[in-house]
Amino acid sequence: MRRVVPPSMPANVAKIFAAYPPAIRAKLMTVRQLIFDVAAMTEGVEPLQETLKWGEPAYLPQARRIGSAIRLGWKRSAPERCAVHFHCKTTLIGTFRTLFADEFAFEGNRALLLKLSDPLPKQSLAACLAMALTYHRDKHR
Repeated sequence: MRRVVPPSMPANVAKIFAAYPPAIRAKLMTVRQLIFDVAAMTEGVEPLQETLKWGEPAYLPQARRIGSAIRLGWKRSAPERCAVHFHCKTTLIGTFRTLFADEFAFEGNRALLLKLSDPLPKQSLAACLAMALTYHRDKHR
């Protein structure tokens, strides 16, 4: 996968990343990089909007009705893992469960959970991110 240079992080998003513990920040920064890499490889997705939704870093295509938002999060109550959240009213998590049941832990119909101690399953996560970034455009295919 081709690595791209992501744009400068907005100050409000950078503030959230800076508040994360170092290991969480590193894992989520790797996921952030992967989001921008996937967007660069996926026709019609760029440019991405990087913003905050519900106080968490969020990524979605700027063009309307292309994709669904992806949020990155961490909770103090689960310090050993972070999450990649998807809109709970989509079929995304159900699809991910079918395709990648052995590679991810799931939180309901809204998140993939990533343990700090596990290597990041980049290929599978990239596929999930691509599906989210093109969800509205591709859901009828």
